[in-house]
Amino acid sequence: MLLKNKKIKWGILAPGHIAKKFAHDLKAVKDATLYAVASRDLNRAEEFKEEFGAKKAYGNYMDLITDPKVDAIYIATPHTFHKTYTIDCLKNKKAVLCEKPLALNSADVALMIQTAKNEEVLLMEALWTYFLPHYQYVLNFLKEGHYGAVKSLEADFGFYPEFNASSRLFNKQLGGGSLLDIGIYPIFAALSILGVPDTINASCTYFETGADSSCDMVFGYKNRAEAKLSSTLLKKTNTEAVILCEKGTVHIQTQFHKPTSVVFTDANGNRKTKNFEVATHGYNYEAAHFNDLLHKGKTESPIMTFKFSQQLMETMDKVKEVIGLSYYE
Repeated sequence: MLLKNKKIKWGILAPGHIAKKFAHDLKAVKDATLYAVASRDLNRAEEFKEEFGAKKAYGNYMDLITDPKVDAIYIATPHTFHKTYTIDCLKNKKAVLCEKPLALNSADVALMIQTAKNEEVLLMEALWTYFLPHYQYVLNFLKEGHYGAVKSLEADFGFYPEFNASSRLFNKQLGGGSLLDIGIYPIFAALSILGVPDTINASCTYFETGADSSCDMVFGYKNRAEAKLSSTLLKKTNTEAVILCEKGTVHIQTQFHKPTSVVFTDANGNRKTKNFEVATHGYNYEAAHFNDLLHKGKTESPIMTFKFSQQLMETMDKVKEVIGLSYYE
């Protein structure tokens, strides 16, 4: 699908909290426009349309998926439905930016990727942190070896929402729980900085709904590097990432998954803080990258690759196996 020099018409499937941030930031992408939004509740879709200036509002998802004027669709449903609607979109030749996690397990991710390849349509997991300026800067800094090899990583993500058994966040049938919702960020940090772990140790606690309330993980590597990771819905944490290298420390400050500042401390104790302030929430960076891929006729991102999405979910599957968490009981 080559859309060179064309303004990309976006559709949003499921207008929830994250979708609102995405729609707001899409306005900052010069070659993008929000064309349509779909919800299972037409009134909700109409309200979203008015708030963000879309042209169309649909009361069901298939009307959006089959709209011939839509070029790309951002999927923001609960995790459980990512696979189904992604495949529906791809088979209708719609490019898909699907919220993380791409699916509930690696087998589903593999099926989604294979469908994208078969249909020759762009698919990308919307793990927005990967595209943020501060995170790309840190990855390049580490790659260039300014502080030598990475010895350890500590990363956490925690907040304290009011418990509601019917809420998506606490509903196991919707893929709720800390691991899939926010634990993916520390795990992403480990994979993008240290790679796939050789060993995984983990423990967790559970809500009465069966969804995990917290998860502590330790990833081990053959080069003796280590990643200590945690996610929790029981308390607010600093949500930082601290990377210890041979010749210094890189500290991605709160909240590391969002646009933030980074403190660099060398072996002599010299500190330098670099700020990465942005005028948006930060979702425009992944959208701009996605648009660029469409303009170039690409069907896979060179940053958020199919291989990385597969490795990310395979790693999460291993964590789930260690802690005894399954979504198909």
